[in-house]
Amino acid sequence: MEKKKKYRVHLLTILAMLFWGISFVWSKVVFKTYTPLTTIFFRLIISVVFLFLYLFVSHTLEKINKKDIKFFLLSALFNPFLYFLGENFGLQRVSASLASVIIATIPVLTPFIVIFFYNEKITRVNIIGLMVSFVGIIMIVFSDAGSLQGDFSGILILFLAVFSAIFYTIFVKRLSQTYNAVTIIAYQNFIGVLLFLPLVMLLDFDNMIHTIPNIETITSLLMLGILASSAAFVFFTNAIKNLGIIKTNLYTNSIPVFTFLFAFIILGEKITLFKTIGLIAVIIGIILSERNKGKKLPLKELMD
Repeated sequence: MEKKKKYRVHLLTILAMLFWGISFVWSKVVFKTYTPLTTIFFRLIISVVFLFLYLFVSHTLEKINKKDIKFFLLSALFNPFLYFLGENFGLQRVSASLASVIIATIPVLTPFIVIFFYNEKITRVNIIGLMVSFVGIIMIVFSDAGSLQGDFSGILILFLAVFSAIFYTIFVKRLSQTYNAVTIIAYQNFIGVLLFLPLVMLLDFDNMIHTIPNIETITSLLMLGILASSAAFVFFTNAIKNLGIIKTNLYTNSIPVFTFLFAFIILGEKITLFKTIGLIAVIIGIILSERNKGKKLPLKELMD
């Protein structure tokens, strides 16, 4: 990959993490008006309208080959369907900051699953960086006098989102070799709307049609749909294609940094000294994780 393109990919990946980081705050705002299920549904509808409009205007919509339909269905099952169920219902039970930190465990678990699907390689320095970030994450989770911050059931539900995100990247990597990122996310989110529709009609229909949103709710939903569910996923998919699954998922360690900042500014969540030290560890870990110096080895050899 040429240097200019490489910097652009890294920059857009960081921007995706920023959008996902603040998405926890936007979701908390919407939860004041709508349930998590309705929030997901509206978020995806906005995304689908925005993405397909862009594809039609730019004449870049690609036709799906029959042999790839199963991969689109599987990727959409994991994300947006299972991922958003885990993220939004978990977020309802814990703080925005803690939710973002749990999502940041994705790169810790990714190598142990991806190794069975793709022969991606990683250096020892990358592994050290990953572990340093994980220590920072643990410090944040237990930031208040060593006690667990949040409802335990919410934490378990959030891990549904974590594992869904990992398996999603496996399928989306395959698709990214054939289709452009916008086409992939547009179709996935359209399938997601169809998957969520029965649940919304059965469980949330009355609440949805009788609730009148305020400007704050509408604005947050638009930001979730356009930036978090559209632009961020397009940037992320492009990064998977160019950087690989493991390196791209390492960037999710930066999500808590953005979430803590915006949660402090918008929601008034506290940032303690212990949390700050944890965030610094996360940042150091990301820097180490992105270093390419050193002999690259298969993960199995690194674990021996």
